[in-house]
Amino acid sequence: MSNDIRHKDLTDDVRQAKLRFGIIGNAPALIAAVERAIRVAPIDLSVLVCGESGTGKEFFPQIIHAYSPRKHARYIAVNCGAIPEGTIDSELFGHEKGAFTGAVDSRKGYFEEADGGTIFLDEVAELPLTTQARLLRVLESGEFLKVGSSTVQRTNIRVVAATNVDMLRAVEEGRFREDLYYRLSTVQITIPPLRDRASDIRLLARKFASDFAERYHTPAVEFSEEAMALFYRYRWPGNVRQLKNVVEQMALFEAGTTISPAVFESYLPQITSTYMPVAGADPRHSYEREREMLFSMIFRLQERIDDLQTRLRDDSMEDVADEHQKGADPSRLLSSVPARIHPPVIFAASDASHVAADSHIVSSDTPEIIDNSYVEVPSSIEENERDLIRRALLRNGGRRKAAAAELKISERTLYRKIKEYELE
Repeated sequence: MSNDIRHKDLTDDVRQAKLRFGIIGNAPALIAAVERAIRVAPIDLSVLVCGESGTGKEFFPQIIHAYSPRKHARYIAVNCGAIPEGTIDSELFGHEKGAFTGAVDSRKGYFEEADGGTIFLDEVAELPLTTQARLLRVLESGEFLKVGSSTVQRTNIRVVAATNVDMLRAVEEGRFREDLYYRLSTVQITIPPLRDRASDIRLLARKFASDFAERYHTPAVEFSEEAMALFYRYRWPGNVRQLKNVVEQMALFEAGTTISPAVFESYLPQITSTYMPVAGADPRHSYEREREMLFSMIFRLQERIDDLQTRLRDDSMEDVADEHQKGADPSRLLSSVPARIHPPVIFAASDASHVAADSHIVSSDTPEIIDNSYVEVPSSIEENERDLIRRALLRNGGRRKAAAAELKISERTLYRKIKEYELE
């Protein structure tokens, strides 16, 4: 059953904001972000919008400005990552005539131009440390200095920032000031990635296809259910922006047709063509089932090792018998027989069905002979699982897709296990 919020259950403000800013989707995390933006809008606090590239972070500062008392003043959006480091201070705070080569006139910066309004700092993590210090002063006291000036100026401005990087890691690595991070993130809004908005994918794809056909007067494309299943399975690393680009390409070159799975795959970039289920795309998906499959594969591998070792032992004993018939010293020959190494049996409380009814488990450091075989409990199930995954990665040269295929698990599970066991 879908957990999406029905349109009629939304508040009037949320419905109006979605309509006004073209926000499509009813995923709970998305609706929660819109509600949070509307609620914080009347309160003059700094806001940090977080989310992956392409998720639509730029809409939320506009919502905050539109629902705030500053809505009649200026709104200025600044892409901090697109301005060269040498000119960023001048762009934000202005400069005096002669402050640097090429400064033939005085110039107002964005903070002065937007006085009384809202300024949106996109990709704020890209700001140089010197600029971060200037920004912190503005946030704390409303004061700033133009480049080349010693006169303190004041501004009454609200700052909304956005980033697609891990800010806490940037702070730890010394790339971003800790005091500025906490000052910017008085209120934080997180935008969910597209892979966590499974049911919104169909709505978005149809909307983008319809808009393209209407704008350029071309026959609209449709999507087969098989193709739509692939839409759900693809991980969309570029999020909504990538989905829009792919749909518009298909709307142009496949106008008037029904998109098949093969056509859909032909429009995906090869470097990101890996499939990874999005959240909620397959309600039957179960990590427990995949874990059981992994355990089952470990058992089969262990049986093959036991069989191989038994054959080696039997072959060695036959060689001993042949040499003994020829008059060789039996004690010397027996010492050359390779000892049988018994890998630990993977056993957990929930896996009792894998053990024979007449078997029993003793302490991990006291193996007991059962049916002429040693059975011991490993010190850690995770250690065996980690070693199995590590060996699969080594055999496949680090190619995760091939390793996942060999282990007969999904790439998503393999990625999670690699991170869990620190096998990066």
